Amino acid sequence: MTATLERTTDARITGGMSDVIHTHVNLTESPISHLTPERIEELGRELDGIRASVMDSLGEADARYIRRVIKAQRYLEIGGRAALFFSGNPIAWVAGTAALSASKILDNMEVGHNIIHGQWDWMRDPSIHSSTWEWDNVTPADHWKSSHNQVHHTYTNVVGHDNDLGYGIMRVDDAQKWYPGYLIQPITQFINATLFEYGIAAYDLELGKNWKTRKDNPEWMFEAKKVVNKIKKQAGKDYLLFPLLSGPNFLSTLGANVVANLVRNYWTHSVIMCGHFPAGVKTFTKNSIDGETRGEWYLRQMLGSANITGSTPMHIATGHLSYQIEHHLFPDMPSRRYPEIAPRIQALFAEYGLEYVSGSLPKQVGSAWSEIIRLSLPNDTSLRQTIGILRTSGMKGLKARARATRFQLAA
Repeated sequence: MTATLERTTDARITGGMSDVIHTHVNLTESPISHLTPERIEELGRELDGIRASVMDSLGEADARYIRRVIKAQRYLEIGGRAALFFSGNPIAWVAGTAALSASKILDNMEVGHNIIHGQWDWMRDPSIHSSTWEWDNVTPADHWKSSHNQVHHTYTNVVGHDNDLGYGIMRVDDAQKWYPGYLIQPITQFINATLFEYGIAAYDLELGKNWKTRKDNPEWMFEAKKVVNKIKKQAGKDYLLFPLLSGPNFLSTLGANVVANLVRNYWTHSVIMCGHFPAGVKTFTKNSIDGETRGEWYLRQMLGSANITGSTPMHIATGHLSYQIEHHLFPDMPSRRYPEIAPRIQALFAEYGLEYVSGSLPKQVGSAWSEIIRLSLPNDTSLRQTIGILRTSGMKGLKARARATRFQLAA
């Protein structure tokens, strides 16, 4: 089976040679000062070559893979739901909850995320296609495609454009002005992780931006109604239908469904944070995309992403977003091919003098949360210093500290 690709080209990243480098990293010593515009475009051509070699080789083995994963996900869900009919038994509850959690993770990550990305559109199978697929999530697939595929992957880590970087509720860069409200961002991020699928639904709708004007915006109200209907469908299935089918085990099955959704939410949030937020990942100024060439777009993906090391099952459970660098370079490449190209990508990092940010899951999760906590405080201020300033000078003293340290960094 030979791959037939149906792609649209993003004209914004097909520019040729440039006299200047447009990529600007926020408030750090530039990691690309040693690269010339010609060298960056050479990098782009090498990456184009890697992409072409893989996409031209797609075939039956790839198709079998995604069909097997979909089948495994469905068997896990059926098995988990069946076990939970007997959820009054502790062993059945644990087994059913584990199977259902795994099913939801697979559906969200390796199946849903990647199919909706268009990674399997080349198969021309209408049942496994980005235009028809819907996932076990309260966010409608078409909303996610708009906010994620179009906005996030175009403006990766550009502060002010890419709201996937902190989901619009978090301080993500030292260059951002500090406000007292950021002190609680570790708490708000934990809440966001707990309710992640609902947070993404609100984010995709741009709920905060549109809420006040909703009555004068019928198009937005129509989209909001789609989300409400999807929430009703998901909640009805997980929190009413299957618990009721369990009869006397209603409450234990209800609890199992709550736990499975929580496990999926925490896992998904952790994987995404590991790909975008550990130490070493760069953010970019808004003018980075003005006149950006294809090579510079590739360069921004390389600098603005991080990987997670681990076993094959772990990579599958992350939807191969453990290869976030490779995914950001080639978002429509089937995920199972990322491990194959990762050594070639890492070799390019070394050849061009760039840092390939990668680490184990515990390391990357810890690093991401360390950044969340660090950026909740004024720049160059420890938690101990923050508490001391609040004790002696109150919020006015902390605001003064924020103004002083921001000026120092910006200078």
